[in-house]
Amino acid sequence: MIMDQLLETIRTFDGVLELAPTEGSAFPPIAWGDHFFYYAPDGQVPEREQPYATIVTKNYPDDALSDLDHPDRWRLNIHVGRSTLRELTGEDSVDFAAVDTVLPHPVYRAQGWVSIVNPGAATRTLAVRLLREAHDAAHQRAARRDTTAPRKSMGTDGGL
Repeated sequence: MIMDQLLETIRTFDGVLELAPTEGSAFPPIAWGDHFFYYAPDGQVPEREQPYATIVTKNYPDDALSDLDHPDRWRLNIHVGRSTLRELTGEDSVDFAAVDTVLPHPVYRAQGWVSIVNPGAATRTLAVRLLREAHDAAHQRAARRDTTAPRKSMGTDGGL
């Protein structure tokens, strides 16, 4: 699965907000070329909410085990939760640079993230399913926040 195909699929999700920093943007150079996905139908990055999925195209200073600094290597990262992470990856030792394999995220596995370097035929269907589930979970979190957010009182003067 090439990255463009995956991006096209994610962009069809209802309410998705994609941040894709480029050179010259307000984002730091390390993020240029990467993609960050949120559930945000209003087009605003949610406060106190991490993306539910990312695509990274290079090694980061604290995250080099996937060996992404070679041409045509990239990694899909999806927040799936800890129980799904255990179901998908088990507890064996891991080659974080393995291609087209669902792996625990090299840095954020304890928070329930999986990663797939260069998703392909073996992981395509599962990757899309996990992305939809992560998107739906982000949608549900947003709905809960909306119903539990404190409402401003208009007071006795009708708020005037």
